[in-house]
Amino acid sequence: MTAHLPPDHPPVKSRKIGVLLLNLGTPDGTDYWSVRRYLKEFLSDPRVIETPKWLWWPILNLGILSFRPQKTGANYAKIWDKRTNESPLRVITRGQAEKLQQAMASDGVIVEYGMRYGNPSTESAIQKLHEQGCDKILLFPLYPQYSATTTATANDQAFRALASMRWQPAVRTVPAYFGDDVYVETLARSIKEGVEKLDFEPDLVITSYHGMPKSYLEKGDPYHCHCHKTTRLVREKLGWPKEKIMLTFQSRFGPTEWLQPYTDETLKALPGKGIKKVAILAPAFSADCIETLEEIAIGGEEEFMHAGGERYAYIPCLNDTPDGMAMIEAVVRRELSGWL
Repeated sequence: MTAHLPPDHPPVKSRKIGVLLLNLGTPDGTDYWSVRRYLKEFLSDPRVIETPKWLWWPILNLGILSFRPQKTGANYAKIWDKRTNESPLRVITRGQAEKLQQAMASDGVIVEYGMRYGNPSTESAIQKLHEQGCDKILLFPLYPQYSATTTATANDQAFRALASMRWQPAVRTVPAYFGDDVYVETLARSIKEGVEKLDFEPDLVITSYHGMPKSYLEKGDPYHCHCHKTTRLVREKLGWPKEKIMLTFQSRFGPTEWLQPYTDETLKALPGKGIKKVAILAPAFSADCIETLEEIAIGGEEEFMHAGGERYAYIPCLNDTPDGMAMIEAVVRRELSGWL
């Protein structure tokens, strides 16, 4: 290719294919200012908070960002990876990128990872792929169930980075995979194996999904439906009766009504109904993070046991386990069809 170029032509790299794994993000530390920077970026995203800016910004900057960073930082400290001095989300997402790179190295594919909020930024990850000669990039938002608050904003950020590039790569985006056979089978197997490892038989298994305001569903966001379909397909794959597994929504924020039933209220109510042994997982997350390790694994257990529960277990996300990586690789190879 370069043999026909004139001597003064700018260097031309050999063309490659890039895969960019996109996740939510994380603060760089547990201190006030690190958490504040992260929360400000996250809670300033109009895809996440649809309240009019003129109303929301005083609430955010004069209220929430004054007190919430301390509480959030303390929660991050409970699950912080002391070995790498990073959040589990960043450690696991990096592991997913590294293992996918190993699996696809012989195909000439370059894998990077980026965060919608915080570091490494989506823009920096795209720049890395560009510098390595990638003229085709597959964007992979690591959210099985689509939502404007997750998948769409991750893609938005990537498109903003691409908008500043003179020589843009061709781009594909991975669609939601909430009902894909490979995802459902992998998730069902993780639940089956997770339950089998316990020293008790759960009365109930709970699939706890990240919540969102009910108004987003009413405006057309399909997330609620995607969550319900995932749980139904997993139950059918496991061959369980309807009463063995249920769906809830966690992480609600603010005074408005969110998708129900709420995870925390459900956990408090179950012991009074005679359900005193539960296992719980968070299928909307591809990597364990503060919402799973602190809110569900720690906080959820405290709520359940305080209400009279007897046994409680958290089943981890698919993370960068062999099964989890096989699922990610299968989706990537399918979406790269025609490029590889």
